Amino acid sequence: MRIGLISDTHNLVRPEALAALHGCAHIIHAGDICKRDVLDALAPLAPLTVVRGNNDIGEDVVRLPEHARIELGGVTFHVVHDIADAPKQLDGVDVVVTGHSHKPLIERRGSVLFVNPGSAGPRRFRLPITLALLDIGEGKIDARIVPLVQ
Repeated sequence: MRIGLISDTHNLVRPEALAALHGCAHIIHAGDICKRDVLDALAPLAPLTVVRGNNDIGEDVVRLPEHARIELGGVTFHVVHDIADAPKQLDGVDVVVTGHSHKPLIERRGSVLFVNPGSAGPRRFRLPITLALLDIGEGKIDARIVPLVQ
């Protein structure tokens, strides 16, 4: 099962992001969507799990949840925009998905895999434009960062 992880689109859905997410069984957006149009563009690709980011203040996104906990393919995900808001107790969680920093990161902390897919939206400073793909299979979780723009 392939899960697409995206964050910090800031109202920009790049064709490269849509192409990279094609074929995913589920897409997780870790916030800073800005306008519902982003979700409308992603929804035809796969079911969505979405959390609100600090820039999600418009009427059409302000009611999104701050946290989400879901299970996909036997893996439990906790999704929150800012890693500072992640719960300290992560009992039963396999993967924490965050955004906010625009810096892609895949890091194991004990038994929990932390993934920040980076920003798929407008370029910020010299940070890369990325998303992440996470594959679940045969008892393994493999995540990788996917550059969208060279």
